[in-house]
Amino acid sequence: MREGEWGMRIKTKKDRRQRIQFRTRKRVTGTAERPRLTVFRSAQHIYAQAIDDVSGTTVVAASSIEPTVRAAFDKETGGGNVAGAKAIGKVVAERLIASGVNSVVFDRGGFLYHGRVQAMAEAVREAGLRF
Repeated sequence: MREGEWGMRIKTKKDRRQRIQFRTRKRVTGTAERPRLTVFRSAQHIYAQAIDDVSGTTVVAASSIEPTVRAAFDKETGGGNVAGAKAIGKVVAERLIASGVNSVVFDRGGFLYHGRVQAMAEAVREAGLRF
């Protein structure tokens, strides 16, 4: 099979995640009333942002590297664990509600809905957002 025949070839885990991400992005779009809440996780941090795809702007964002968010973390909480993901989910939900948004479309960014991604999504739901 040649590379151009079936799309991009999967050589690494990153290639697989990007292929899943492209497939999801074909179907999921965000609007001003219902932005797309996307997640990115690295080994040490987790990032979340709500995007209005119609205008191409970020409505709100939160990450585990922000000094204001890190100050609220306790000793066991960090960006690389489930407790940190829950904290980021709560922060991004509070910021969205403050900006007048109460419903989002969740985009897991090609990651499995498991672990930190799932914990963040559940924290967003508990804080009052619907998706």
